[in-house]
Amino acid sequence: MPISPDFGEKSASDGFDPSERLRYRAFPMSSNEQLFERFGKEAPAGTVLFREDDPGDTMYIVQSGRVRISREAEGHNKVLAELGPGEFLGEMAILNGKPRTATAEVIEPAKLLVLDAKKFEAMVTGNTEIAVRLIKKLSRRLDNADALIEILMHRDPKARVILGLARYADATGVTRPDGSVLVKMTREQLAEQIGLSPDQTHGSVQRLARLGIIEESSEGFAIKDVARLNEFLDFLSAREKSGEI
Repeated sequence: MPISPDFGEKSASDGFDPSERLRYRAFPMSSNEQLFERFGKEAPAGTVLFREDDPGDTMYIVQSGRVRISREAEGHNKVLAELGPGEFLGEMAILNGKPRTATAEVIEPAKLLVLDAKKFEAMVTGNTEIAVRLIKKLSRRLDNADALIEILMHRDPKARVILGLARYADATGVTRPDGSVLVKMTREQLAEQIGLSPDQTHGSVQRLARLGIIEESSEGFAIKDVARLNEFLDFLSAREKSGEI
């Protein structure tokens, strides 16, 4: 459902009057031309919106295209997320006044809304729905952190691969007509996320493929049977607890 924004007149001082009522019927953001003309920018693929450790005074809302969030870890560039229409990024630097914790790069030509601290504060205080969405996003980040800790606690590479695939299937997976769930990431990206070498990841992926649980292609990983994937994880967890692994 599209958004119906009502911004009133611009303030001469900063281009936004905090007293304006921002009325949104729903997220994600639509491509409303009035909204984009007011606060929008276009960014081609390859544009770096901000880098890790940069100071931050703006946040972004994705209207179209995709943005990759990554950070340096142990000398490697670790992909944290890929964000599409309706997602927002960069808000933490506004909320806590600290430097950026990750790098944001446009990977598909994007239309973005750019908001400074005043505009963002007005959006949150002027609309309960946006405030609730922000709280939910922060909660999801905590859940993701807990999930990553759970993954890294497993010694068995197969369990890490399964947990990683299950996590991304739930967060960003695309359900296909045949009922399988597509996780759009490469084997190398998966290895980075779950703390394994590419060789370790390859071996576990191959075993899951032989069992008919997943299928790897140029698109990513197709999980043919999520329930069976979880059953296999329960089996491995039981073996690990019993000391067999």
